[in-house]
Amino acid sequence: MNKVILMGRLTRDPEVRYSNAAEPLAIARYTLAIDRSISRARRDAGEQAADFINCTCFGKDAEFVEKFYRKGQMVSVVGRMQVRSYDDQQGQRRWVTEVITNEHFFAESRASFEGRGGGNDFNAPQGQGGYNQPPAHHNNQQPHHPQHSQAQPPSDSFFEIDNTLDDDDLPF
Repeated sequence: MNKVILMGRLTRDPEVRYSNAAEPLAIARYTLAIDRSISRARRDAGEQAADFINCTCFGKDAEFVEKFYRKGQMVSVVGRMQVRSYDDQQGQRRWVTEVITNEHFFAESRASFEGRGGGNDFNAPQGQGGYNQPPAHHNNQQPHHPQHSQAQPPSDSFFEIDNTLDDDDLPF
């Protein structure tokens, strides 16, 4: 099995490019700084206390990352480890290890990120209150959700059971 789950801070804004195919495909690359557990003495001696993991994603995932991920933001990703090689301009074989991500989560609140001086310039339209909150997570396997009106729960904090749902509407 090849599955990677990471949580760390973005070292820079994601870099997004598009393929030259007939239907261009978005390709996002970014690096996560992942804290490493080391002793305080070793940290005080100047030893690196983080690993820097290169991540790549494609298509809708790349567009999501481009729109909502910013330098310094704490995020969590799920994907797979990939090792590839290429020949550089001098003809030397180079090896690259990266994580190909396909699930993306926010690991801190917007207020916490902005309170630390993080950016609030999301490329999304401004909603009420001056900010359009991004979804809590994103992946390629989003279940179908039928449209229902937003109702307030009764005073006992329980909603009425919606008998209009069929088994086909359930995501499992």
